[in-house]
Amino acid sequence: MPASLVLGHMACQPLTPAGTCRAEVQTKEPFMKITVIGAGAIGGNLARRLSEAGHDVMVADARGPEAVAEEVLTAGARAVEMDAAVADRQVIVLSIPFSVQPDLADLLAEARGDSIIVDTSNYYPAMMGPVEAVDNGQVESEWSQEKLRRPIVKAWNAALAATQQTRGLPQGAPGRIAIPVAADSAEARATVMQLVDDTGFDPFDAGVIADSWRQQPGTPAYCTELGLEDLAQALTAADKDKAPATRDRIMEHFGTLTMAPSLDETVAINRSAHV
Repeated sequence: MPASLVLGHMACQPLTPAGTCRAEVQTKEPFMKITVIGAGAIGGNLARRLSEAGHDVMVADARGPEAVAEEVLTAGARAVEMDAAVADRQVIVLSIPFSVQPDLADLLAEARGDSIIVDTSNYYPAMMGPVEAVDNGQVESEWSQEKLRRPIVKAWNAALAATQQTRGLPQGAPGRIAIPVAADSAEARATVMQLVDDTGFDPFDAGVIADSWRQQPGTPAYCTELGLEDLAQALTAADKDKAPATRDRIMEHFGTLTMAPSLDETVAINRSAHV
């Protein structure tokens, strides 16, 4: 596991046995030029939250600008066509289904070489069809990087859409939920961690992409609404071999319910799978 975690914009050294840490405040970056591709529940929420935080946000959707809900644009985000979405953008957030990511490789080839590509997706074979490489053990984010032909940052994937929409809190607020962020580039990881903080959650340094399986579906860190210390323990406790079966078992359970569970009920089901 990574040797550091982040409390808001405070970079902390590893937790001591007493649960304390040594911290130094990082300087907050100025506003950034961000594009969110995908205007669904998570993409739309991220576009709204990041524009509320003062960033220059554009939103693109394969269905066209008219598919972007008006509420997504209330804080200043702008709906654009896909072919105008990536030019001169510092950060590009992909909030699209996992299996369609390869379709964006050519578009991303037009982005700046230093653009940070963020992936919020998750692999659910029962919903989107199997991906043989991932079923055979390849880390989801490694597959994404190969298909997109760009390095990525994995973030916002391990929190439910409803969690992201309703449970963000100001920096330093008690009970703030943590979100893991993984990337091979320490600089890109730090940038996205700041953006996670801007959306109302404590960012956790989850290390490199090869370790991002620890925040995939079926792991204790996935959609269980944990704080920083509990998230650290959950990431450490993850079992790569057991995660796919746990993911599928949880999905089968949801399929047996006669009524859609509440957010709290959904979190409780996810947590109970790891007791």
